[in-house]
Amino acid sequence: MDKRVMVFAPAPLLTVTIEQQADAVELHLHPGGQGVWQTRMITCLGVPVTLCVSLGGEVGDTLGRLLDEEDVTLRVVRRGASTGWYVHDRRDGSRAEIAEDPGAPMVRHDIDDLYTVTLTEGLRAPVSVLSGPASPDVVDPDIYRRLAADLSANGGIVVADLSGDYLRAVLDSGVAVLKVSHEELIDDGYADDDSVGTLLAAGRALQRKGATSVLISRAGEPALALLDDGPARLVHAPPLELADHHGAGDSMTAGVAAVLARGGDMEEAVRTGAAAGALNVTRHGLGTGRAEAVRELVDRVRIVPLDESEGHGAENDGAEGDDGDR
Repeated sequence: MDKRVMVFAPAPLLTVTIEQQADAVELHLHPGGQGVWQTRMITCLGVPVTLCVSLGGEVGDTLGRLLDEEDVTLRVVRRGASTGWYVHDRRDGSRAEIAEDPGAPMVRHDIDDLYTVTLTEGLRAPVSVLSGPASPDVVDPDIYRRLAADLSANGGIVVADLSGDYLRAVLDSGVAVLKVSHEELIDDGYADDDSVGTLLAAGRALQRKGATSVLISRAGEPALALLDDGPARLVHAPPLELADHHGAGDSMTAGVAAVLARGGDMEEAVRTGAAAGALNVTRHGLGTGRAEAVRELVDRVRIVPLDESEGHGAENDGAEGDDGDR
């Protein structure tokens, strides 16, 4: 196996964005969706990616041509139903949704073909990333369960960035790293609120259900890391001016996967993920950045052990004058 990452993105999106540049209005077409954004950051970090997708209809044809221009190995399964898309207006500096369509649900024949292609490529890669669709109606969660179980059973490292039924589907299937946001934990009923103690308890529950390590992103707050059976840790990303918070969590997942594919350990992976996520919020492009910038930020990430018995008060431990366990 070479040092590459397989990214499973069953339902990518064609993204159409309207922007204002001086006196001109510009229209931008790009490949999008969680798996595509993760792929973009992984390749920025110098790790090759095989991207497994399903495309259909006129939108799928356009998206396929755009994906061909990305620096990835692309494996496409054609399907009859159309691929999803969205149109956003960013002329005033914020994102305003004009229209969207997540795409039609995949039928069993499409899923079988995509499973076979994805399993093949996942067996060739040391690390596989399972990314979720934009809508829970597009892809049956069982394909995630099967992929996580089969890739893990054959020695692969599975990194899952999922929520809802997709998260539940992979929990007992051998997931090495589960990345989830605090909002998703609350929405899915694993946490009642966003306090540190409550989120840590939710993360530990997910570990007991089968995830080896759990990373919990918290928007602008430090992330929480539960690595194997070690102590909980607070991950302080470098402070940077926010341009667009979208995509930070996907970049974190990408950084983790890139390091693991190169044979790095989990602490290095978490540092790189935090650095990649921090860099992404300084840019308007999702999943974008430069490897040299991420490398400079990695050493500025602080990882601070948490006393889980302290719960709510633990977040401030080591926040002043302490470099943690760098």
